[in-house]
Amino acid sequence: MTSALDLNAPLPAHWLLVFLVQVTVLLLCARVLGGLAVRLGLPALAGELLAGVLLGPSVLAHVAPGVWGWLFPAEGGQVHLLDAVGQFGVLLLVGLAGMHVDVGRLRRLAGPAAKISLAGLLIPLALGVGIGAIAPPPMRPEGTSPAVFAMFAGVAICVTAVPVIAKVLMELGLTDGKIGQLVLSAAVIDDVIAWFLLSLVSALVTAGELGASDVLEPVGCLVGVVLFAATVGRMLVRRAVRHAEASRDSTAMVSTAVILVLGGAAATHAMGLEPILGAFVAGVLVGSGGVRAPVLAPLHAVVMSVLAPLFFATAGLRMDLSGLLRPGVLLATAGLLVVAVAGKFAGAFVGGRLSGLDRAECVALGAGMNARGVVEVIIATVGLSLGVLGTEAYTALVLVAVVTSVMAPPILRRAVGRSDRAAEEQPGARPAESRSGAGTVSLEEPR
Repeated sequence: MTSALDLNAPLPAHWLLVFLVQVTVLLLCARVLGGLAVRLGLPALAGELLAGVLLGPSVLAHVAPGVWGWLFPAEGGQVHLLDAVGQFGVLLLVGLAGMHVDVGRLRRLAGPAAKISLAGLLIPLALGVGIGAIAPPPMRPEGTSPAVFAMFAGVAICVTAVPVIAKVLMELGLTDGKIGQLVLSAAVIDDVIAWFLLSLVSALVTAGELGASDVLEPVGCLVGVVLFAATVGRMLVRRAVRHAEASRDSTAMVSTAVILVLGGAAATHAMGLEPILGAFVAGVLVGSGGVRAPVLAPLHAVVMSVLAPLFFATAGLRMDLSGLLRPGVLLATAGLLVVAVAGKFAGAFVGGRLSGLDRAECVALGAGMNARGVVEVIIATVGLSLGVLGTEAYTALVLVAVVTSVMAPPILRRAVGRSDRAAEEQPGARPAESRSGAGTVSLEEPR
């Protein structure tokens, strides 16, 4: 018989002290460097990851090994405390990204967005699988199946980050134009497929083999999740939203949204899928349930100013840039970056041409969909925790996320400026505004 959890067992005093110092130092550095990155025109993600890099094995471990050893000890329980906070934050961040999805617009642009999304996903996915299949150690850890590593590399390369590109489009005043709507709609489709593929690969890693049942089971679970969300789940979420709105408690909607996002994450995790998938689907349901954006402003503020920076700083801790000093690792990282950028541009270009867009608009699509930001960092973190990725591959993928997020705005701005058709569609474009309609929540910082 399993004994009940002893809630009276105290957390070791030293663990609590170290945890509090860890959170204080990581959050302080992440906020300072994230703010500096934004002032320099870079995504906040870049500065927040840099905070972890400076405090991790890349810098602090070499400069002050004693301080680093005390601040980030290797004890499993101590590590799990920090990881738990990071996981909580990333689930809410993904939920907010789901709330940003405009389901009505997605329906209107389903045809061309599907062409752009599929081409922009399948081409880099194939290239990623190919480069993953030939990746030598140490990029592929010892004991990791080449097939599993190749599939994971393909998933990591084919994603697009909705939060990053949404912010970029708002800053450029392109959110309501054709290019902006197509990029966002295609990115949403990419994200949904990416979360499923991640769940599928994770299930295969857990099963330890590539049997037919191991593939069919997660596919069946995904179909079940989609059907439930589109029918019963949608109805239940709308009722929960109406109940929260009728409450006199001004915080009821925030707590309701958090409960739904975490509940969705728990549900998909129990099915053997990634909890991130459930958090994203729950966020979409909350966003499409008629929630007014200002009501969720407190949740947005806490996640974007505290939990997200803390997660990215923790992700930066796992990077070891000293590995790039090895020529083989540096060459493999450069090759991964080239494949990721070229594959996404090629896919978006093909999808754009099939949808009747001109050359400049296709380049704009490629620039927008190249931004990987938070999504790739999350996928890389999952891969590291599953043992599919080693430190070298993890570092390479996070660098791809940062570089593609930084390069997206200037290329997108230049491509749209060259397109006469886009200029005609955007006469006197207004300054960037966040969408304040029902069912959407603006992500105010690029990630």
